[in-house]
Amino acid sequence: MASESAGARAGTGTEAGADVAVPAIARVWPVGVRPSVLRGWEPPATPYGPGHRGVDLAAAPGSPVRAVAAGRVAFAGRVAGRGVVTVELAGTGLRTTYEPVSPSVAEGAEVGAGDVVGVVVATGAHCGATACVHWGLLRGGTYLNPLSLLPPWLLGRGPSRLLPVLTG
Repeated sequence: MASESAGARAGTGTEAGADVAVPAIARVWPVGVRPSVLRGWEPPATPYGPGHRGVDLAAAPGSPVRAVAAGRVAFAGRVAGRGVVTVELAGTGLRTTYEPVSPSVAEGAEVGAGDVVGVVVATGAHCGATACVHWGLLRGGTYLNPLSLLPPWLLGRGPSRLLPVLTG
């Protein structure tokens, strides 16, 4: 289950880079159904300051990594020794990043929400002994909270409830 603090901070507008609205267009989590958020969004105070420019999601090595929304693969390759996939989300000016992955798509490929873009690779570096996927979100050069792409029903903020209709 996603951590309460990470889910509670999604899209609150209080984090750096959240002054511009992010549409809740995701249709799936990048990994699993509702993965644990091992480390949440921690925006840096300055452009080069310390922080965490994304979220780390628990995922077993070899697990499929999925595009959260429709778009075009802008990059699929290695950066600093790790496999990275970047997807430009259709009509939004937003890009999502997924790492460390072994890409199964090529640059320029069109992907739909839920399409597999690669598989999780165990590196042991970013999340220590636990495998994870670092999921990022950018608009231009500004990092945003990727959890803000998820609508409330995907964040798991509780089940929907049918209420009685009261008359007169």
